[in-house]
Amino acid sequence: MDSDVVHEFGSHPEWNESFYFNFYDKKNDIFSFMRLGLKPNMNDKTAFCFFLMPDASTLGWMGRKPFQSTELEVESLRFEKRIPEKKWHLAFSGRMEERGGDIAGSEDVSLDAEFECLNEIFDYRQCVSGIEERISQQIASEHLEQFGRARGKLMIGASEYVLDGLGERDHSWGVRDWSAPKMWTWLTCQFSETSALNVTKLVMDAGEVDAGFIHIDGVNVPLVKIKIHTEWDANGGPRRLDLVAEDKRGTAHKLQAMVMRKTVVPFAGRDDGTLSLLHEPLAEYHMGPKVGYGVAEYLVRIQ
Repeated sequence: MDSDVVHEFGSHPEWNESFYFNFYDKKNDIFSFMRLGLKPNMNDKTAFCFFLMPDASTLGWMGRKPFQSTELEVESLRFEKRIPEKKWHLAFSGRMEERGGDIAGSEDVSLDAEFECLNEIFDYRQCVSGIEERISQQIASEHLEQFGRARGKLMIGASEYVLDGLGERDHSWGVRDWSAPKMWTWLTCQFSETSALNVTKLVMDAGEVDAGFIHIDGVNVPLVKIKIHTEWDANGGPRRLDLVAEDKRGTAHKLQAMVMRKTVVPFAGRDDGTLSLLHEPLAEYHMGPKVGYGVAEYLVRIQ
């Protein structure tokens, strides 16, 4: 069965189908994340694509167009499924705004990359049921995850980079109201092609939801209980975190993560005046002797 499809639309105005990818090329020290979201009942397609560069600058683009088809394309960004639940083609070609670092301005950017998945697809329903499922209804009740390897070419102006890095992909569908959570924490880390971690902690007015997996010995082991202590920076974003994740086998996995650099994406509520900030940092993770890299994403409602 192919889960990598656009599903039958629900009736809620905020019904959404989302496809997300990230990867970190350690050799070039480039971290990228990108997303395409379909909201057919709002006649809306939205997308973003960002690159966090070695000089601490960020190249970023956000796009929007009316919903006219289920094609995974918005202006400069396109995702193409090559092999269901196994391989995707990621492409971007356009102008990106540059901020931070030594120069502010804009650059012509093109990306041509293949993302190959390295584990069996993981369904969050292996972690979440009952009241937790009801709590998560406002923030995409159906949620699939895989880690993988991205290889390809990136052009920024006249500079060319050959990319090769590990990362994560996320596919979710259902109601997605960015202003509904008080906070969510989404952590992904790849230690190697055979060892990875995925964590979600969702804090809603009605309670909390813990989910995710640790990939060990070729198997996705569901996580059932997650404790996170976060140290915050002066701008209200994460600086460091300590994590204990208990899996379904009863094993507790202890990790520490330090934020290397980040960017922030704002999300405003449509009618109620709420504003949430999506902190999207690249982080270095330590789990015993293992060292890995990935995202330490925090969505924080600030008003």
